[in-house]
Amino acid sequence: MYKNIVVEEKNKINIITINRPKQLNALNKDTIEELHTAIKLAEDNLNIGVIILTGAGEKSFVAGADIKEFADFTISQGGNLAKKGQELLFTYIENCSKPIIAAINGFALGGGLELAMCSHIRIASSNARMGLPEVSLGVIPGYGGTQRLAQLVGRGKANEMVFTAGMIKADEALRLGLVNHVVEYNELMEKTEAIALSILNNSGSAIASAIKSINANYKEGVNGYNIEVEEFGKCFGTSDFKEGTKAFLEKRKPNFRK
Repeated sequence: MYKNIVVEEKNKINIITINRPKQLNALNKDTIEELHTAIKLAEDNLNIGVIILTGAGEKSFVAGADIKEFADFTISQGGNLAKKGQELLFTYIENCSKPIIAAINGFALGGGLELAMCSHIRIASSNARMGLPEVSLGVIPGYGGTQRLAQLVGRGKANEMVFTAGMIKADEALRLGLVNHVVEYNELMEKTEAIALSILNNSGSAIASAIKSINANYKEGVNGYNIEVEEFGKCFGTSDFKEGTKAFLEKRKPNFRK
């Protein structure tokens, strides 16, 4: 079904691996479309509660975009490339109703770091290297990188990283808040899956509301507090709320239907 990704289902977790190791898992048009399809199918699958994104091999999560695809683009083609990519994949991931965890194994550069940043949680291996090197090619990050990096690490550090086109190591990414955890490479998937399983203990509908509420704080013209109130109220109409409160009162673990 897919040429550039591998999809595995495990314990209600959907593991999507970008499988272009010879190209260091660089994102091209077809890979972006396949990722969109796979994530949409996982989001619609009632048996899936969490999605994990990772790259094939030890060297790279995603080492950027496939430059040869757009090296001769015009101004309008370049704008359309960024717009379509954001809508089809990067903004789509950010707004996905199911948590998406990026397991960053190696290089996460350009579009690769942008892919990790739009994910809800980021776990890095100790050999990971992250950066947005686009200005060294005469262009800027176009898949949300200038916005999300500043949100995560602050404007000053984002400016430095973008302007210098430099890379940072995993331990610095952790210190800056760019990633949630750093572990050794051979522990990366174990740690990522452990977090996913911890998430699966909780209400899927409540987590979907939490994603929407948290994201609202970063949307221009949207009052995040109002969205939180709205989503909080909606929770009271769900079967998960009934089960969660009943289980609490009965002093047992809730049995949420995923």
